[in-house]
Amino acid sequence: MMLKIVQSGEPVLRRRARDLTPEEMTSPAVRQLITLMRETMRDAPGVGLAAPQVGVDVRLAVIEDRAEYQAALSPEELAAREREPVDFHVIINPRLTVEDPRPVEFYEGCLSVSGFSALVRRARAVRVEAFNENGEAITLQARGWYARILQHEIDHLDGTLYIDRMEPRSFTTLENHRRHWASRQVAEVRQALGLSEPRG
Repeated sequence: MMLKIVQSGEPVLRRRARDLTPEEMTSPAVRQLITLMRETMRDAPGVGLAAPQVGVDVRLAVIEDRAEYQAALSPEELAAREREPVDFHVIINPRLTVEDPRPVEFYEGCLSVSGFSALVRRARAVRVEAFNENGEAITLQARGWYARILQHEIDHLDGTLYIDRMEPRSFTTLENHRRHWASRQVAEVRQALGLSEPRG
């Protein structure tokens, strides 16, 4: 069963979600929510999903960045993003601390702002203290793309969308982003080979 991912404009996306109690963290209802969120995230597909995105205003998110999601990126692009696979995990009642504030800017998308993308500046490295699905305290240290995912999902729990942090003039449809990104790649190849611009 897939959950409905709510879109920008739904009030639940603009409220600070409430903390789960220790009893709720391990309850059957929350375990079922985690299972459904995992399947919904994978079906989308996405690398993270926060409970408010499925209409549940509690401080819980699921995260997973599979190797297959990164297959279209070159080794140079993966290195620039500091992106590596991240196993599935759950964060409950997270508290985020910036460990490396150096800003890193890349395009981001969001399952709740479907069909669009924009440049977003994020801190390079963060630490997150949270609880897992067993109610156990965990500490996550992340840099690069994983740090970006954590910042994005925890923003959701605070009622913030990436469009609040984006470079406004970079806002684009995913279709246009793909088309112009491909054009830039072709131009870079032509330049590297010393070829003149094609003329029609």
